[in-house]
Amino acid sequence: MANLLLMAGVFLASFIVGYLLISKVPSLLHTPLMSMTNAISAVTILGALILFSVETSVIEKVLGALAIITATFNVVGGFAITDRMLRLFKEKRPTVNNP
Repeated sequence: MANLLLMAGVFLASFIVGYLLISKVPSLLHTPLMSMTNAISAVTILGALILFSVETSVIEKVLGALAIITATFNVVGGFAITDRMLRLFKEKRPTVNNP
């Protein structure tokens, strides 16, 4: 139980520090930060999967499953948005109308 409280405290502290840092970032740097967030979420998924490889309590299993679901949502959404933004920079080729 002490480990769970320690992890919850680290999570809360990292949430607060992350929010304070991200809120001060100009919107110009949004895309590079999103790519970094995708990488961090991938590490979160791996950590949660490792959690399932050892014997854990029900609460830890639920938290691990929640971590996998939210991190996967973040990775997929981040890649979709990044792809959409990158398509804005692709050169559009004129269409040729053949009679």
